[in-house]
Amino acid sequence: MSAVVTDHDHDHEHHDHKPSGIKRWFYTTNHKDIGTMYLVFALIMFFIGGAMAMVIRAELFQPGMQFVEPNFFNQMTTVHGLIMVFGAVMPAFTGLANWMIPMMIGAPDMALPRMNNWSFWILPFAFLILLISLFMPGGGPSFGWTFYAPLSTTYSGDSTALFVFSVHIMGISSIMGAINVIVTIFNLRAPGMTWMKMPLFVWTWLITAFLLIMVMPVLAGAVTMVLTDKYFGTSFFDAAGGGDPVLFQHIFWFFGHPEVYIMILPAFGIVSSIVPTFARKPLFGYASMVYATSSIALLSFLVWAHHMFTTGMPVAGALFFMYCTMLIAVPTGVKVFNWVATMWRGAMTFEVPMMFALAFIVLFTIGGFSGLMLAITPADFQYHDTYFVVAHFHYVLVTGAVFSIIAAAYYWLPKWTGHMYDEKLGQWHFWCSLISVNLLFFPMHFVGLAGMPRRIPDYALQFADFNAFISIGGFLFGASQLIFVWLLVKCARGGEKATAQVWEGAEGLEWEVPSPAPYHTFETPPVIK
Repeated sequence: MSAVVTDHDHDHEHHDHKPSGIKRWFYTTNHKDIGTMYLVFALIMFFIGGAMAMVIRAELFQPGMQFVEPNFFNQMTTVHGLIMVFGAVMPAFTGLANWMIPMMIGAPDMALPRMNNWSFWILPFAFLILLISLFMPGGGPSFGWTFYAPLSTTYSGDSTALFVFSVHIMGISSIMGAINVIVTIFNLRAPGMTWMKMPLFVWTWLITAFLLIMVMPVLAGAVTMVLTDKYFGTSFFDAAGGGDPVLFQHIFWFFGHPEVYIMILPAFGIVSSIVPTFARKPLFGYASMVYATSSIALLSFLVWAHHMFTTGMPVAGALFFMYCTMLIAVPTGVKVFNWVATMWRGAMTFEVPMMFALAFIVLFTIGGFSGLMLAITPADFQYHDTYFVVAHFHYVLVTGAVFSIIAAAYYWLPKWTGHMYDEKLGQWHFWCSLISVNLLFFPMHFVGLAGMPRRIPDYALQFADFNAFISIGGFLFGASQLIFVWLLVKCARGGEKATAQVWEGAEGLEWEVPSPAPYHTFETPPVIK
């Protein structure tokens, strides 16, 4: 893909008007500013959610009750999950979408810039509401991030109303962000940028945006029913009033399963951008990657009850959900195969973005395999609600989603700041993260298979040694991310100047604008040959 650069591309120097100071950030409608705010917000939330994980691991470092009350422990597991999913991973991907999609498709900005500003600025308030609920009498939400009824209705504290309001605001933000992505990609592609020429990051985000629009209203419905059951005397989830607590799980997971694909599809797009650059080969099987992404999205609506095998389901239901779940492994396997085939006989180099992308491929696949194990209904009766499940979803969400976000940050940072990051520091960050993250999550498979239940602040003595290792891995992984923050600050402040292309082998429109990317790009659309 190459662009014919016209003379108009050099006009941007003349109208780089941006208000200075805090006003610039409050009022901005510029996709790059808004992308930056999303990314910074996600990083802050990553550390707040991480601090809660540190509380959890400190408590579990040794058997017995050490530091916190059981109810506070439950608040930590709940709010850690909510913040990492809705506050760290999703806003980080939205920030990457804002920054990169217009540049990748040759658009001057996002299609709906004022809505873009609003969809970001309601988020800090959503999380402020969620976090201050922890200081209410009786504490914050303590029913798990999945907020199963009746834990979230009959037995929950007064903070439930704040939790519901907070989730509503997050949902509104996500829906607006998704609409913006769809309208932008449909309407603002440069001439010649046909559907099958779009970078895979754009494709994966387009499909993710459709998933968001379809499932966020389902989450809104679920939290609203929780609200009315608790405060307004309805009985959607209360058998005494003719409701059904298992209905809650169906509604929640009908949102929840597509949601976990919302958190991984953009990661697939990132890895599909990075691997060809550092293998210096075009992506193997581009079309099959697009179709695989679409297949995953469609199938994600047919597997929700695999989270509920132990609720007592007709055999026909269990079989349907088991086979559909195993079927999703096929398009996912196509992707892994294509990444490996892209690297096959490539002139590979191992810069930091590539190292995180490679770690992603290997470790995400481990998470995928444990997912296949969990899909097998009779086996799941043993795995369900143990640390095996915690190991599974942290492999796909930490070494999957989070590693891809970190890889993306290293990959595009020179384009954003105009400076090369400190490669040595990046290598340190990678190796410290890689070793500690496996010390943290791999032993969880073993304690889970041996029967250690999730979300419990104490455990039987035989799990003590493994939990000590897991906690040490956790503390080291948390500390390793401080290296990343230092690298980001250092890179923003200065360093070796980046070229426009940044990476030898990088292809695409974003590598044809100067580094740092000008405040306004592609006011005259590029023409794609």
